[in-house]
Amino acid sequence: MKKIEKRSNCPVSSSLDIFGDKWSLLIMRDMIFYNKSTYGDFLKSEEKIATNILATRLLNLEEHNLIEKLEHPDSKAKVLYKLTEKGIDLLPIIVEIQLWADKYFTLPDAIKAIIEEGKKDKKGFIEALTRQLKANIR
Repeated sequence: MKKIEKRSNCPVSSSLDIFGDKWSLLIMRDMIFYNKSTYGDFLKSEEKIATNILATRLLNLEEHNLIEKLEHPDSKAKVLYKLTEKGIDLLPIIVEIQLWADKYFTLPDAIKAIIEEGKKDKKGFIEALTRQLKANIR
């Protein structure tokens, strides 16, 4: 695993050293909420990540054990990216970011639907999604 160059011993700073750029959290979002799992899937996201940045961010997430790279069952030319338990543990943070954004931004209906589900029973929503995601890593 790649050694993290920490700027300080602050837990927020140390965590941001791993997943604090905008692209890494968007990749995690895509894996958690949209079941994206291939390089091509991530390239289709509306934020239009550049191929070189995507490759670098996927490698970083893999090196820090937030995702793992697996052989694609249908093609030797493709790989699958799957969340690890450590990556799944970011789910509550991403939900909180979405709830914060809902308070301050106008969001598209598709995203609003996910947020509304989370608002009704945040704990239950996170637990159910965590169970579903963990079932995929076994």
